[in-house]
Amino acid sequence: MLRRLTIPEAICAGVLCMFAIGSVNAASTAERDRKNEYKATVARADADYKAAKDKEAKAEHVKAVADAKAQLKSKNAKADAREDTMVAQYKVAKEKCDALSGDAKDQCVKDAKLKYHQ
Repeated sequence: MLRRLTIPEAICAGVLCMFAIGSVNAASTAERDRKNEYKATVARADADYKAAKDKEAKAEHVKAVADAKAQLKSKNAKADAREDTMVAQYKVAKEKCDALSGDAKDQCVKDAKLKYHQ
């Protein structure tokens, strides 16, 4: 039985395929490869999200897209990716807290805010 590749495994496989192909102009090839890798990563994240439409899948989708952007761009993009990931994970944690009530819910929300810097 075949298993689905994780995003890091798929990225590694894609990168290895790109390196195997080779190119004459290394600078433009590297840029094109990064863009192709970004597009492929976003496409995989979109497909995974469409397959599972729940809050945790949404958080994983946001994280995958943010990580792909971070790989494509500079250190500022990586900081943005971390922020997007924290916000998405906070939303998931807050949804889980909604199932609770009273002091337990208040404590859960407080813990989520501390953990995800909200």
